Amino acid sequence: MAVILDRRIALITGSGRGIGRAIARLFAAEGASVFLTARTERELASAAEEIAASGGRAAHAAADLANETGCARAVSACHERFGAIHILVNNAGIYSPLKPAEEITPEQWDDVLAVNLRSCFLLIRQVLPEMYARGSGAILNISSLSAKAAFPWSAPYAASKAGVLGLTRAVAAEAAPKGVRVNAICPGPVTETRMSQELLRAIAERLGRTPEEQLRASVKGVLQARSLGVEEIARAALFLCSDQARAITGQSLNVDGGAAFY
Repeated sequence: MAVILDRRIALITGSGRGIGRAIARLFAAEGASVFLTARTERELASAAEEIAASGGRAAHAAADLANETGCARAVSACHERFGAIHILVNNAGIYSPLKPAEEITPEQWDDVLAVNLRSCFLLIRQVLPEMYARGSGAILNISSLSAKAAFPWSAPYAASKAGVLGLTRAVAAEAAPKGVRVNAICPGPVTETRMSQELLRAIAERLGRTPEEQLRASVKGVLQARSLGVEEIARAALFLCSDQARAITGQSLNVDGGAAFY
Protein backbone atom coordinates (compact mmCIF):
# COMPACT_ATOMS: atom_id res chain seq x y z
CA MET A 1 0.00 0.00 0.00
CA ALA A 2 1.46 3.36 -1.07
CA VAL A 3 2.14 5.95 1.58
CA ILE A 4 0.70 9.41 1.06
CA LEU A 5 3.85 11.49 1.57
CA ASP A 6 6.43 9.15 0.10
CA ARG A 7 9.83 10.86 -0.29
CA ARG A 8 8.54 14.23 0.88
CA ILE A 9 10.48 16.31 3.38
CA ALA A 10 8.45 18.28 5.90
CA LEU A 11 9.63 21.04 8.23
CA ILE A 12 7.21 21.20 11.15
CA THR A 13 7.42 23.91 13.80
CA GLY A 14 6.24 23.62 17.37
CA SER A 15 6.66 19.88 16.97
CA GLY A 16 8.02 18.88 20.36
CA ARG A 17 4.56 18.29 21.77
CA GLY A 18 0.85 18.64 21.14
CA ILE A 19 -0.53 19.18 17.66
CA GLY A 20 2.88 19.62 16.05
CA ARG A 21 4.18 16.38 17.45
CA ALA A 22 1.07 14.53 16.27
CA ILE A 23 1.49 15.99 12.77
CA ALA A 24 5.16 14.96 12.67
CA ARG A 25 4.34 11.45 13.85
CA LEU A 26 1.60 10.98 11.24
CA PHE A 27 3.60 12.50 8.38
CA ALA A 28 6.51 10.18 9.19
CA ALA A 29 4.17 7.19 9.25
CA GLU A 30 2.99 8.23 5.78
CA GLY A 31 6.49 8.23 4.34
CA ALA A 32 7.76 11.76 4.92
CA SER A 33 11.13 12.65 6.39
CA VAL A 34 10.23 15.10 9.13
CA PHE A 35 12.35 17.87 10.58
CA LEU A 36 11.18 19.03 13.98
CA THR A 37 11.87 22.45 15.45
CA ALA A 38 10.74 24.34 18.55
CA ARG A 39 12.37 26.03 21.51
CA THR A 40 12.76 23.02 23.81
CA GLU A 41 15.52 20.57 22.88
CA ARG A 42 14.37 17.87 25.30
CA GLU A 43 10.88 17.67 23.83
CA LEU A 44 12.19 17.66 20.27
CA ALA A 45 14.62 14.85 21.02
CA SER A 46 11.84 12.82 22.61
CA ALA A 47 9.55 13.32 19.60
CA ALA A 48 12.31 12.43 17.13
CA GLU A 49 13.18 9.29 19.10
CA GLU A 50 9.52 8.25 19.16
CA ILE A 51 9.29 8.60 15.39
CA ALA A 52 12.55 6.74 14.78
CA ALA A 53 11.42 3.91 17.07
CA SER A 54 8.36 3.50 14.84
CA GLY A 55 10.51 3.23 11.74
CA GLY A 56 10.22 6.83 10.58
CA ARG A 57 12.89 9.34 9.56
CA ALA A 58 13.21 12.35 11.84
CA ALA A 59 15.75 14.99 12.78
CA HIS A 60 15.47 18.10 14.90
CA ALA A 61 17.03 21.40 15.94
CA ALA A 62 15.99 23.77 18.70
CA ALA A 63 15.38 27.32 17.52
CA ASP A 64 13.63 30.50 18.63
CA LEU A 65 11.33 31.09 15.68
CA ALA A 66 10.29 34.53 16.87
CA ASN A 67 13.40 35.96 15.23
CA GLU A 68 14.93 35.71 11.79
CA THR A 69 18.10 34.01 13.00
CA GLY A 70 16.15 31.17 14.58
CA CYS A 71 14.06 30.62 11.46
CA ALA A 72 17.15 30.61 9.26
CA ARG A 73 18.76 28.10 11.61
CA ALA A 74 15.80 25.72 11.32
CA VAL A 75 15.64 25.93 7.53
CA SER A 76 19.40 25.48 7.18
CA ALA A 77 19.46 22.51 9.54
CA CYS A 78 16.64 20.82 7.62
CA HIS A 79 18.51 21.30 4.36
CA GLU A 80 21.72 19.96 5.86
CA ARG A 81 19.96 16.83 7.12
CA PHE A 82 17.51 16.06 4.32
CA GLY A 83 18.48 18.27 1.37
CA ALA A 84 15.16 19.96 0.63
CA ILE A 85 11.83 21.18 2.02
CA HIS A 86 8.69 20.05 0.21
CA ILE A 87 6.23 20.83 3.01
CA LEU A 88 6.24 23.57 5.64
CA VAL A 89 3.86 23.35 8.60
CA ASN A 90 3.77 26.53 10.67
CA ASN A 91 2.40 25.25 13.97
CA ALA A 92 4.50 27.03 16.61
CA GLY A 93 2.38 29.23 18.84
CA ILE A 94 1.86 30.69 22.28
CA TYR A 95 -1.24 32.01 24.01
CA SER A 96 -1.56 35.59 25.11
CA PRO A 97 -1.75 36.68 28.75
CA LEU A 98 -5.32 36.21 29.96
CA LYS A 99 -6.14 39.90 30.27
CA PRO A 100 -8.53 42.44 28.74
CA ALA A 101 -7.05 44.44 25.89
CA GLU A 102 -6.41 47.57 27.96
CA GLU A 103 -4.19 45.59 30.35
CA ILE A 104 -2.01 44.01 27.66
CA THR A 105 1.38 45.68 27.42
CA PRO A 106 2.94 46.47 24.05
CA GLU A 107 5.73 44.02 24.91
CA GLN A 108 3.22 41.22 25.53
CA TRP A 109 1.47 42.05 22.26
CA ASP A 110 4.76 41.95 20.35
CA ASP A 111 5.80 38.64 21.94
CA VAL A 112 2.61 36.86 20.88
CA LEU A 113 2.61 38.23 17.33
CA ALA A 114 6.30 37.41 16.89
CA VAL A 115 5.77 33.71 17.62
CA ASN A 116 2.32 33.22 16.11
CA LEU A 117 2.47 35.41 13.00
CA ARG A 118 5.94 36.79 12.31
CA SER A 119 7.51 33.31 12.44
CA CYS A 120 5.07 32.13 9.74
CA PHE A 121 6.11 34.99 7.49
CA LEU A 122 9.82 34.50 8.14
CA LEU A 123 9.72 30.79 7.36
CA ILE A 124 7.47 31.19 4.33
CA ARG A 125 9.78 33.77 2.76
CA GLN A 126 12.73 31.41 3.26
CA VAL A 127 11.16 28.29 1.73
CA LEU A 128 9.25 29.85 -1.17
CA PRO A 129 12.24 30.40 -3.51
CA GLU A 130 13.13 26.72 -3.30
CA MET A 131 9.52 25.66 -3.87
CA TYR A 132 9.16 28.06 -6.79
CA ALA A 133 12.34 26.73 -8.39
CA ARG A 134 10.99 23.19 -8.09
CA GLY A 135 7.47 24.17 -9.20
CA SER A 136 5.80 22.48 -6.25
CA GLY A 137 5.30 22.69 -2.52
CA ALA A 138 2.71 22.81 0.24
CA ILE A 139 2.54 25.25 3.13
CA LEU A 140 0.12 24.76 6.00
CA ASN A 141 -0.43 27.39 8.67
CA ILE A 142 -2.10 26.42 11.93
CA SER A 143 -4.47 29.23 12.85
CA SER A 144 -7.28 28.90 15.39
CA LEU A 145 -11.01 29.12 15.94
CA SER A 146 -10.09 32.33 17.77
CA ALA A 147 -9.39 33.91 14.37
CA LYS A 148 -13.08 33.59 13.51
CA ALA A 149 -15.01 33.65 16.81
CA ALA A 150 -15.06 36.14 19.67
CA PHE A 151 -13.49 35.09 22.98
CA PRO A 152 -12.61 37.55 25.75
CA TRP A 153 -9.12 38.18 27.18
CA SER A 154 -7.33 37.00 24.03
CA ALA A 155 -6.72 40.07 21.85
CA PRO A 156 -3.08 39.37 20.89
CA TYR A 157 -3.75 35.69 20.23
CA ALA A 158 -6.90 36.36 18.18
CA ALA A 159 -5.19 39.11 16.19
CA SER A 160 -2.17 36.94 15.46
CA LYS A 161 -4.27 33.99 14.34
CA ALA A 162 -6.49 36.20 12.17
CA GLY A 163 -3.28 37.58 10.67
CA VAL A 164 -2.24 34.03 9.83
CA LEU A 165 -5.39 33.68 7.72
CA GLY A 166 -4.69 36.92 5.88
CA LEU A 167 -1.11 35.81 5.26
CA THR A 168 -2.35 32.44 4.03
CA ARG A 169 -4.68 33.99 1.44
CA ALA A 170 -2.16 36.56 0.19
CA VAL A 171 0.68 34.07 -0.25
CA ALA A 172 -1.67 31.52 -1.81
CA ALA A 173 -2.61 34.09 -4.46
CA GLU A 174 1.05 34.74 -5.24
CA ALA A 175 2.16 31.10 -5.11
CA ALA A 176 -0.59 29.31 -7.02
CA PRO A 177 0.75 30.12 -10.51
CA LYS A 178 4.12 28.76 -9.42
CA GLY A 179 2.81 25.38 -8.25
CA VAL A 180 2.77 26.02 -4.49
CA ARG A 181 -0.33 25.60 -2.35
CA VAL A 182 -0.92 27.49 0.91
CA ASN A 183 -3.72 26.63 3.33
CA ALA A 184 -4.63 26.96 7.00
CA ILE A 185 -6.37 24.93 9.67
CA CYS A 186 -8.47 26.49 12.41
CA PRO A 187 -8.63 23.98 15.27
CA GLY A 188 -11.36 24.12 17.86
CA PRO A 189 -10.80 23.12 21.50
CA VAL A 190 -7.99 20.52 21.71
CA THR A 191 -7.95 20.12 25.47
CA GLU A 192 -5.31 17.38 25.63
CA THR A 193 -2.54 19.85 24.80
CA ARG A 194 -0.57 21.55 27.55
CA MET A 195 -1.39 25.04 26.27
CA SER A 196 -5.13 24.29 26.25
CA GLN A 197 -5.02 22.77 29.71
CA GLU A 198 -3.17 25.76 31.14
CA LEU A 199 -5.61 28.10 29.43
CA LEU A 200 -8.59 26.12 30.71
CA ARG A 201 -7.33 26.40 34.29
CA ALA A 202 -6.65 30.12 33.93
CA ILE A 203 -10.12 30.85 32.53
CA ALA A 204 -11.75 28.69 35.19
CA GLU A 205 -9.91 30.57 37.93
CA ARG A 206 -10.89 33.94 36.48
CA LEU A 207 -14.55 32.91 36.29
CA GLY A 208 -14.64 31.15 39.66
CA ARG A 209 -15.25 27.75 38.13
CA THR A 210 -13.56 24.39 38.39
CA PRO A 211 -11.57 23.24 35.34
CA GLU A 212 -14.19 20.54 34.79
CA GLU A 213 -16.97 23.14 34.75
CA GLN A 214 -15.01 25.28 32.34
CA LEU A 215 -14.39 22.33 30.03
CA ARG A 216 -18.12 21.63 29.86
CA ALA A 217 -18.76 25.29 29.10
CA SER A 218 -16.09 25.40 26.40
CA VAL A 219 -17.62 22.56 24.39
CA LYS A 220 -21.20 23.66 24.90
CA GLY A 221 -21.18 25.63 21.65
CA VAL A 222 -19.66 22.75 19.67
CA LEU A 223 -22.20 20.72 17.70
CA GLN A 224 -20.45 17.48 18.58
CA ALA A 225 -20.33 18.60 22.24
CA ARG A 226 -16.78 17.39 22.77
CA SER A 227 -13.18 18.48 22.66
CA LEU A 228 -10.91 17.38 19.83
CA GLY A 229 -7.83 15.20 19.77
CA VAL A 230 -4.45 16.08 18.30
CA GLU A 231 -4.70 13.16 15.90
CA GLU A 232 -7.83 14.67 14.37
CA ILE A 233 -5.96 17.88 13.59
CA ALA A 234 -3.04 15.86 12.23
CA ARG A 235 -5.34 13.95 9.86
CA ALA A 236 -6.63 17.20 8.40
CA ALA A 237 -3.05 18.45 8.06
CA LEU A 238 -2.06 15.29 6.22
CA PHE A 239 -4.87 15.75 3.72
CA LEU A 240 -4.09 19.40 3.02
CA CYS A 241 -0.37 18.73 2.57
CA SER A 242 -0.88 15.75 0.29
CA ASP A 243 -1.63 15.49 -3.42
CA GLN A 244 -5.18 14.52 -2.45
CA ALA A 245 -5.74 18.26 -1.86
CA ARG A 246 -4.01 19.46 -5.04
CA ALA A 247 -7.08 21.55 -6.01
CA ILE A 248 -7.22 23.30 -2.63
CA THR A 249 -5.31 26.50 -1.90
CA GLY A 250 -5.95 29.74 -0.03
CA GLN A 251 -8.44 28.05 2.26
CA SER A 252 -8.92 27.83 6.01
CA LEU A 253 -10.38 24.54 7.19
CA ASN A 254 -12.25 24.51 10.49
CA VAL A 255 -11.47 21.34 12.43
CA ASP A 256 -13.67 22.20 15.37
CA GLY A 257 -16.46 19.65 15.80
CA GLY A 258 -18.95 22.12 14.37
CA ALA A 259 -18.30 25.37 16.21
CA ALA A 260 -17.90 27.85 13.34
CA PHE A 261 -19.26 27.90 9.80
CA TYR A 262 -17.16 30.41 7.89
